[in-house]
Amino acid sequence: MLASITALSAVTLGLTAPTAQANASATALDYVALGDSYSAGSGVLPVDLSSPLCLRSLANYPRVIASRTGARLTDVTCGAAQTKDFTEAQYPGVPPQVAALRADTQLVTLTIGGNDNGTFINALTACGTAGLLSGGKGSPCKDRHGTTFDDQIEANTYPALKAALRSVMAKAPNARVAALGYPWIMPPAFDPSCFVKLPVASGDVSYLRGIQAHLNAVVERAARETGATFVDFAQVSEGHDACKPSGTRWIEPLLFGTSLVPVHPNALGESRMAQQTMSTLGLG
Repeated sequence: MLASITALSAVTLGLTAPTAQANASATALDYVALGDSYSAGSGVLPVDLSSPLCLRSLANYPRVIASRTGARLTDVTCGAAQTKDFTEAQYPGVPPQVAALRADTQLVTLTIGGNDNGTFINALTACGTAGLLSGGKGSPCKDRHGTTFDDQIEANTYPALKAALRSVMAKAPNARVAALGYPWIMPPAFDPSCFVKLPVASGDVSYLRGIQAHLNAVVERAARETGATFVDFAQVSEGHDACKPSGTRWIEPLLFGTSLVPVHPNALGESRMAQQTMSTLGLG
């Protein structure tokens, strides 16, 4: 009798397990991840070797979201991407990112805009150099560049973001689209102990933070005006900037960090970006 029950159980399991797996697969979200190095997790190990030019991590926030929700992920995030790379090939063999979208795509996430006009790299390089030359005193970067970065964000990045989001929605009209802001890089005030890691002059810390706040504001505005959901990190990333110690910071500093790519999210940062995105969207 026991043998008969065991055999019947084995047959039952053999019939139900594939059905359960098929049902789970059928209900899994069809998820496409787009965006730049903050989406790609550039610098976080292990590296996705399927697209080496993109410096994409296997532990980036799209992978975390997919693993926690069971979503079917297509990840075309790519380091150094700009909004134009949504509709143009970024590198030979790297198609426009929206080519990964389909009419049946259900979820799209993206972080984009920071590389347009070279905003992040140019501002950080300019202010870091000025900070070193001034010995950390004054606001040499602000004094020299004034509203230049903000003007470029408003005149160029904002309309480009709207165009990029519209291109996403045209290719995936039934998808829920989440546009993520950028977690804080700078602390709210000058921290002398951080100067060796982020050599920005005392008066330029708030200047750089203001530029990032403006960028996040235009991402939010573009999202709202195109029907996307904005994922805000202004509050949750406070206290996790690049000046904080390892294990607390989400962003690695310019110097003496632990990541291969400075001033980018570490593994903790990517995980927390996933968590905030899921919370905002009501996933998981």
